[in-house]
Amino acid sequence: MNYWLLKSDPETYSFDDFKQEGTTCWSGVRNYQARNFLEKMEIGDLAFFYHSQTTKSIVGIAKVIRTSYPDPTIDDARWVAVDIEYYQDLPKEVTLEQIKENPLLQEIPLVKQQRLSVMQLTKEQYAEILRIAN
Repeated sequence: MNYWLLKSDPETYSFDDFKQEGTTCWSGVRNYQARNFLEKMEIGDLAFFYHSQTTKSIVGIAKVIRTSYPDPTIDDARWVAVDIEYYQDLPKEVTLEQIKENPLLQEIPLVKQQRLSVMQLTKEQYAEILRIAN
């Protein structure tokens, strides 16, 4: 199993919007590194849902239910999407500040490459974020 972090501006598409829908196509990614991560996703992988811009915090978890396929929002074969479904809420949000202060999380892309919208996490990083959330 792989672990991921997906970023969304809550004013555009929030975790509450996602929960209400239950499933969604994660599309619109126009960064090659983020696209490469989408292509690596497998069914059953788990992804933290991160609110960017305003709250800057991890608020919940999604599960990958369909691997990469051509992004339906653009007629360009370079870009892909995946489908995800709601998996669970976190007991409490994990803020960017908490992540930056944690020595075990200093190497995650959220700290190193803040503009990246899709990023891979290690099993240990995923577990540490869950620990903070509990």
